[in-house]
Amino acid sequence: MNHSKDPFQSALKVQEAIPQPPSVNPAWKKGHKQELLPIDTYIEGILSGNRVILSKAITLVESYLPEHRALAQQIIERCLPYTGNCIRIGITGIPGAGKSTFIESFGTFLTHQGHKVAVLAIDPSSQRTKGSILGDKTRMESLSVDQNAFIRPSPSAGSLGGVAQKTRESMMLCEAAQFDVIIVETVGVGQSETAVHSMVDFFLLLMIAGAGDELQGIKRGIMEMADALMINKADGDNLSAAQRAQASYKSALRIFPQPPSGWNPQVEIMSALENKGVEKVWDMIIDYLNTTKQNGYFQQKRNEQNQSILLESIKDNLLSGFFSHPVLKTALKTTEKKLLSGQVNPYVAAENLLNLYFEQLKS
Repeated sequence: MNHSKDPFQSALKVQEAIPQPPSVNPAWKKGHKQELLPIDTYIEGILSGNRVILSKAITLVESYLPEHRALAQQIIERCLPYTGNCIRIGITGIPGAGKSTFIESFGTFLTHQGHKVAVLAIDPSSQRTKGSILGDKTRMESLSVDQNAFIRPSPSAGSLGGVAQKTRESMMLCEAAQFDVIIVETVGVGQSETAVHSMVDFFLLLMIAGAGDELQGIKRGIMEMADALMINKADGDNLSAAQRAQASYKSALRIFPQPPSGWNPQVEIMSALENKGVEKVWDMIIDYLNTTKQNGYFQQKRNEQNQSILLESIKDNLLSGFFSHPVLKTALKTTEKKLLSGQVNPYVAAENLLNLYFEQLKS
């Protein structure tokens, strides 16, 4: 028996073959670099509902390149007078609740009613590679080819709970492009729901029966934020389980305090796969909007959203200015080396860097 340690003597030897090509064709990548258009071209395209131009503008919004961000801010500013006249709906739910199936069924129902629907689907990014699958268009085959629908999967890019930082700005562009219903889909139950709740008018929680203890399967805080709970997949043998889950959720909601909206959250069952009960969601949304507009909560929430946008814009600009400053880039690398060698503690280091940044602003 040959006891040689030569790896090429192993039965697991990999035969030489054709080298694998790169994951992205370099020629394609080079030829498809985002070319900046005149700002008037973006504005005219967005206001006319051109989905290609709208997609290009959202790409600028999502970009971290300074020249893209500067142009994106100009576009948003020019589009602002044409925003605010749509219904904003947030949709979340536990994994496997059928969010994509529901959105396709619900979106198709709305387009058949004469509405223009934009779907901003937040796709989870890898914390290691920062890549995303962005597969929502493949999961919504019918809606993705609907002329009155626009689906934009966006990478979460590691932001809080999977909510893309630029979702609000993308939503404004969709409003300016004459979409009157905008749906924001989150990646799942988590911290992202708080962020989505702060940017929409109606917050829908999608659930399923038979997934264990339903009342323990979701955080109470998310249930308190929901304006409606829909028990999906209420079909076939699962119908009775869905009805029991509906009764359980109704009982649970009774112990929650009255929401500031003055609206009592509804619990209904449906089957997005069979298009049963989808119209109930739209009826609830209309009832909710009528109630909150009459009692003043709708405008109050819109005002709070604008305040939130103001504060988040300040934070984003401060962070961007700090980390993109050439002097701070060098100082940060030097400080990190000192930190690793134990020459400085993180609190003092952070204070020194901030003082340096403010000094740079004065000079």
